[in-house]
Amino acid sequence: MLPQELIRKTRDKIPLSVAEIDFLVRGLTDGSVTEGQISAFAMAVFFNGLTMPERVALTRAMTRSGTVLQWNLPGPVLDKHSSGGVGDNVSLMLAPAIAACGGYVPMISGRGLGHTGGTLDKLDAIPGYQTQPGAERFAEVVRLIGCAIIGQTADLAPADKRFYAIRDVTATVESIDLITASILSKKLAAGLQGLVLDVKWGTGAFMSTLDDARGLARSLATVASGAGLPTVALLTDMNEPLASAAGNALEVRNAVEFLTLRRVDKRLWDVTVALGAEMLVVGGLAHNTIEGARRIETVLTSGAAAELFARMVGELGGPIDLIDAPERYLEAAPLVRPIYPEVSGRVAAIDTRAIGVAVVEMKGGRARAADVIDYAVGFSELAEIGAEVGVVGEDRRPLAIVHARGESQIERATVALRAAYRIGEAHAPRDVVTDRIDGREGH
Repeated sequence: MLPQELIRKTRDKIPLSVAEIDFLVRGLTDGSVTEGQISAFAMAVFFNGLTMPERVALTRAMTRSGTVLQWNLPGPVLDKHSSGGVGDNVSLMLAPAIAACGGYVPMISGRGLGHTGGTLDKLDAIPGYQTQPGAERFAEVVRLIGCAIIGQTADLAPADKRFYAIRDVTATVESIDLITASILSKKLAAGLQGLVLDVKWGTGAFMSTLDDARGLARSLATVASGAGLPTVALLTDMNEPLASAAGNALEVRNAVEFLTLRRVDKRLWDVTVALGAEMLVVGGLAHNTIEGARRIETVLTSGAAAELFARMVGELGGPIDLIDAPERYLEAAPLVRPIYPEVSGRVAAIDTRAIGVAVVEMKGGRARAADVIDYAVGFSELAEIGAEVGVVGEDRRPLAIVHARGESQIERATVALRAAYRIGEAHAPRDVVTDRIDGREGH
């Protein structure tokens, strides 16, 4: 086969066979297909798309480009994937909750992308926590605790790593076809038996409209199930931060407060329980989502999930008593100050992306891959839609509390946060889970 002939077929909207896609991915992995040829293929896919069988074939080929983990465990191997948002620390509660229900969660997570926070960056805020523990230690912790959250290893779906680097510099990242293969190849390589997707939409999501998010969710769920991985997708509202905190150490502390029931953000609870319920059903650990939700709520309220989170942190090198004294270990910013609105009233809308960008500009995220993150900075006590802010009776209620390194950071964060919040007439509260797509229904 000639790579240029396969590029021509994709350019002319002629579907590729499984063998032809396998050839391209092998060449992508071993370097026999040039970067220019892969760039041309990516651009052809960007404009013309792939058929659903092509998406499945590309995903499977990229999965097989490296090691595929094999598990021999007494319970189902499950995971969830989030498309990214602001204040999304769900993984920190969900993985141990599923483990407490009898599932096994080998969660391979990523770093922050753009304005969204990454689970690995949050875990790096925990002193000593190893996000790259090695394959044997990873497997050992999963068997021992029931869950482990780490970063992608070099031998898992290496074709994806090279392909993504090429897409990143050729303006083809946004292709739903290629996003689908990229995400799912890593999940399939993790040896999962069930997957639940959290596809976000709204002002803080990569997919701003519900229709766009539904298209991505349908592609992911259908391709995953077609590749042999039973998958359900939930579409969740990211028109406001999910947790009341944004910033790495602050979100870890928020997760600890959630697990210990010291403070529980309602929308965060609803998403965690909904995703957990679906994971238990997909894994055969619950007959339906009502039973699944009840089991997740039980392990959260009993402290069972908190205990496993603490053990996971300790087994992966972090402090064994993080749950008991997070303030002892999580770095705190030297300046902590409330930000008040310029006018009083109710929060009508939030530009959630702007909050994420403000955290990045405080060095709480990366503008470039090489940037060093300041784990301490960010916002806490973020006001939700419908909340009264400003002067309320004899009280003054802030939009948020800013955690910063210096006065100039506070000044910029104040301007950004006030611009992100619109005060006015708030709409009625809406459910955070807005739709559900079951990829198994087409198979």
